[in-house]
Amino acid sequence: MARRLPSQPPVLPGFSHVHVLGSGGFADVFLYEQNMPRRQVAVKVMLSEVVNDQVRQMFQAEANLMAQLSTHPSILTVYQASVSSDGRPYLVMELCSSSLSERYRREPIPVPEVLRIAIKIGSAVETAHRAGVLHRDIKPSNILQTAYGHPVLSDFGIASTLGSQKDESSVGLSIPWSAPEVLLDETPGSVASEVWSLAATVYSLLAGRSPFEIPGGANTSSDLMGRIARAKPQPIGRPDVPASLEAVLRKAMSRRPEHRPASALELVRELQLVETELGLPQTAAEIAMDDWALGTVGDQEERTRLRPVSSGGEAPRPGRRRRRAAATSAENYAPVGTVRDRSGSASPFSRSAPEASPGIRRMAWLLAGAAALVTVLGVVALVVLVRAFGSDIPTVSDIRADLGAAGRVEFSWSDPGLDPGDRYQITVTEDGIASTPALQEADRFVVDADPGSTVCLSVAVNRNGTTGPASAQKCVDAVGG
Repeated sequence: MARRLPSQPPVLPGFSHVHVLGSGGFADVFLYEQNMPRRQVAVKVMLSEVVNDQVRQMFQAEANLMAQLSTHPSILTVYQASVSSDGRPYLVMELCSSSLSERYRREPIPVPEVLRIAIKIGSAVETAHRAGVLHRDIKPSNILQTAYGHPVLSDFGIASTLGSQKDESSVGLSIPWSAPEVLLDETPGSVASEVWSLAATVYSLLAGRSPFEIPGGANTSSDLMGRIARAKPQPIGRPDVPASLEAVLRKAMSRRPEHRPASALELVRELQLVETELGLPQTAAEIAMDDWALGTVGDQEERTRLRPVSSGGEAPRPGRRRRRAAATSAENYAPVGTVRDRSGSASPFSRSAPEASPGIRRMAWLLAGAAALVTVLGVVALVVLVRAFGSDIPTVSDIRADLGAAGRVEFSWSDPGLDPGDRYQITVTEDGIASTPALQEADRFVVDADPGSTVCLSVAVNRNGTTGPASAQKCVDAVGG
């Protein structure tokens, strides 16, 4: 089917049209130059033939969502929204490049770069979820890049709020990156389906194709839907992609939602562990601080105001400088720039002031060296004490194992005192071969081992990316089938 021609760009006050950037099923995107302030922007304009009350509501919802979320560094910035003189709604957005969606098909993207993109976009998805918003169309073409190479998530056009019960059967789907339960109409979307789509997108950036696409094979919509329902993606097929990363993505694309990471942030943490395994610096997870984001303007002004530390006396009043405490009377006070002679009278300070003797200088150096040594020793002692006694990350101590048929082992343990946001880091060793650590919230872990093998499990608590001390290994022999 031939692609349609772009619509006529609207006349927008304060903007000059340059050329078309792209076309979609509901809208065209044009390059405009804004007159004040002068800059180039991308303008998304709805097609007149699809504009109706429902589409207007969708477009208005997208504008509002993007405005609320685009303060995140990995979500596309929206400058303004309005309706043109010919009745077409439009969005004025930050100008970004869509080269990533073409590049991953053309050339292998380095694994460190894909991990960095995945963690930043995962942080954006987690932020949207915390705001109660599902994106519902996560895919490579919706990841743009700023002029500085920073990835940003775009196109919240079919986004919905979490828990929405509205009939959304008319909304289009991107089949290769949609979770099986969404394609089967079991749910219009959920956090679990977003985790699936995010993992499928990361897989695509690594493999150069969608997870269930067979190069040279039949890849129609029905073919893809059948493979997605079976949830067995093809191997990525790159020697530089570690097995641990493929395992993380396979888990996130499990057929059953409860087997996936419980949140986008949990998937981000697992990707950070892969970075650590590869010897890469961990990409920071950019998550909004709830207390800051939810505070009022007045609260923020109060929180950002510097307050002097009281030393036991009256706090200094605003607008007044504190005088030095050394001078107690005018008789003992000499202005800066003067010295006193033996008679007590002040005379102008000059460069010919008496120089300290060599003995005094040596004594000063010795005292300075001693003070530095004391400081260093104090810091070392503090570090030792903190390492020995100051770690507040709890330790799991009572792992239990229940044996099932055909090598199935269910490990469980008691909560050692987790804080909100903490995760368990699980390490499984089977016949002496350790697996890549996995992160989860649940206090149980099931291993399907080979019957007769020895399975060991250790658990540590991960807090804000830092892993605490590991538990002692719990080892059992898996029973036969």
